[in-house]
Formats: sequence, C-alpha cells, structure tokens
Amino acid sequence: MRKEKKIKIGISIGDLNGIGGELIVRTFSDNRLLEFCTPVVFASTKIMSFLKKHFQSSISIHGINDASHAVDGKLNVVNVWKHDVNIDFGKETLEAGQHALESLKAAVASIKANEVDVLVTAPINKHNIQSEDFKFPGHTDFLNQELEGDSLMFMVSNTLRVGLLTDHVPVGDVPQHLNETLILKKINLIHHSLEQDFALRAPKIAVLGVNPHTGDSGVIGSEDDTILRPALEKIKASGKLIYGPYAADSFFGSNNYQNFDAIVATYHDQGLIPFKTLTFGNGVNYTAGLCKVRTSPDHGTAYDIAGKGIANIDSFKEAIFVGIEIYRNRTMDAELKQNPLRKQVKTRK
Repeated sequence: MRKEKKIKIGISIGDLNGIGGELIVRTFSDNRLLEFCTPVVFASTKIMSFLKKHFQSSISIHGINDASHAVDGKLNVVNVWKHDVNIDFGKETLEAGQHALESLKAAVASIKANEVDVLVTAPINKHNIQSEDFKFPGHTDFLNQELEGDSLMFMVSNTLRVGLLTDHVPVGDVPQHLNETLILKKINLIHHSLEQDFALRAPKIAVLGVNPHTGDSGVIGSEDDTILRPALEKIKASGKLIYGPYAADSFFGSNNYQNFDAIVATYHDQGLIPFKTLTFGNGVNYTAGLCKVRTSPDHGTAYDIAGKGIANIDSFKEAIFVGIEIYRNRTMDAELKQNPLRKQVKTRK
C-alpha cells in the first residue's frame, strides 16, 4: 500500500501583536496534527521561541533557510528575518505590519515555487500592513495579484458554504459593481470550486437578492429584475443547478440554506453575518479560483485577548484541515482528468 505524502502547510504569521503566533504554537502543540501535515512558518526562530516560552508549549522548533528543507514531525520555521523584533501584544504598530507583510510575501513566494502545498494565513491588521507593496483591502486581493486565476472569497464550514459577488466594497457602491459579466464569472467560479475542490457533482447553488424582498417587483430597487435575474437565467440555461434570487432576510432563519451546496451573497455582510453567526469558531475563509490553495481562520487579530493564551484555535485548525482536504481533492481531480479509465473504474464501484 502506497504511503500517503505529508502535505506541507506554509503559514504566514500575521500581525505579531495579535493572536496569530498563539494560534500556531497552541495548534501544533498537539503532536497528533503533525501526523497529517508538515507545518512551515514564515517568521523567525527567535519569534517562535519567544512564543513557545510565553505560551508554555513543548513543541519542537526547527529553523531552516527555506521551505524545501522542512522535516516531518516538527514546527519548521523559515527565518524571513534574523534581527530582534519587539512583540507588544494588543498594540497596532507599523513594525508589526511590516513583518506581517514580509512573512506573507515569503510564504507566497514559497508556494509559487512549489516548496509548500497549501498556504494558511494568520490574521493581519488591514491598516498597519498598508505600504507601497500592499495597497489592498485584504489577503484575497493581494493573492489575486500574486497567483494565477481569479480570486473568490468563499467562506466554508462543515454545514455551510457562502461565496460573495462583491467582497470588501462599501455597501453604497455594491449596485454599481454588479453586472452580468461579474455575476457569471463569480457563480461559475463557485460551481467549479464545488466540483474540483469539494468533490461535489451537480452542485446546487442558491443566490440571494440584492434588495429587501428581492426588490418587490421594483418597489424597493430594480437591480434584482434588471441585472441579477437575467444573469441567473443565462447560467441556468447552461445546465447548472442555480436557484434564486431569494430574499436574504428569511433565507437562513428558515433553514433553507441546508438545501444547497453553496449560497451566493451579493455583498459582504449579507453573507458573512449569517455565516459567522451560524459557524463562528469553526468557519474558514478559503480563496477559491486560484492556482494554489489558501485558507485562513474566519476572524481577525483579536488584539483584546492577544498574549493571554485564551484564543480559540478551532477556526485556525479547521483552516489547516480544509486546506489539506482541498489539496487532496484537487490532486484527485487532476489525476482523474488525466486518466479517464480510472474514473470509469471508480464509478463502477
């Protein structure tokens, strides 16, 4: 029997003054997780040794110059910098933002070079990370620039998947961003991700309306009738199982979401408020549509509890497992496409 390859998880450390370092150290203090993957953190051994001591962890740290030298069974740390860095838990500083960006850039370079298989990003502060090299509202847009493909924010859990037509856009600007081209692209990306990344065949997708009560036939806005519905009809005509638009106010409370493999929200809070309400602590932010697999926990830097050792590590741990699952599904999908005979044999089983 062929031994399954251990997947290398590249991890950017995020804001040093937030809970990212704690999430990493406490998660991999459970040695059982090292049986599933080989972690590679992009930071410095000085930082990780400080965090190990601060959070009283017994984890084994292995310093390396690049991810290709990672060894199984240890927390590998690529020394992105070697100088001393001050950690001031709970404080927003320019220094923490600069090192968060250095870690992220090194991790992205490593996954582009195929030195790691999956990228998991710890939370950043979207304000202090801004610089000449990072003028983005978040990870998703930065990765869209750095990696091949079209990025899509896809929030996933065991019970719910929510994709967005628009993500970090002011709510007042949402209607002007919506058009047939965008709607077709985003929904087709979600459909493709459900098949390739989650191994779902003929997935069912629900789409939420733009306006309250999907506009009430134009009484509360016209975008649902003039933009959204015509685009959805075009997608349905291609044979995809697309339903809606549904009124967003009652969709989740009625448990209608349980009838679908994914939900498409038209703007950020319409999708993320119910997602985080229903799954908080276990949800994962997955960047679909790119040539590489990237996941992250569904929360921020949590400055208010940073350094206290009380952060919930479940979402970060789920981000690792989801990344592993998607990577394996993508590998299997590629193998099946290369070998149609294997697909036929599998189907007969």
